[in-house]
Amino acid sequence: QVQLVESGGGLVQAGGSLRLSCTASGRFRFTTMGWYRQAPGKQRELVATIISGGSTNYVDSVKGRFTISRDNAENTVYLQMNSLKPEDTAVYYCNAYVLRGNYDYWGQGTQVTVSS
Repeated sequence: QVQLVESGGGLVQAGGSLRLSCTASGRFRFTTMGWYRQAPGKQRELVATIISGGSTNYVDSVKGRFTISRDNAENTVYLQMNSLKPEDTAVYYCNAYVLRGNYDYWGQGTQVTVSS
């Protein structure tokens, strides 16, 4: 059973920074790890992903402000969020995916609130 445990959310003023962390239990080597977010009344959207080799992908709205990284040895993924905007307010979900077997895992979500 794989569990993803997230931390680092909170309340911050516009222009501030937060760092999210997510650690996955188990002995899987995750193909992709990433972060998604869901704002009230909106669909969940991809924020950033990183594959085991280190290549990254970002939604356009966070490019230049957010940085995703991972520690493969610790099965941990991070999201450094700088220059936060009120529109970044959402519940952020960690995701871990294993290509072999098509296993997809989600964290419980952590709230990020950016005040103007």
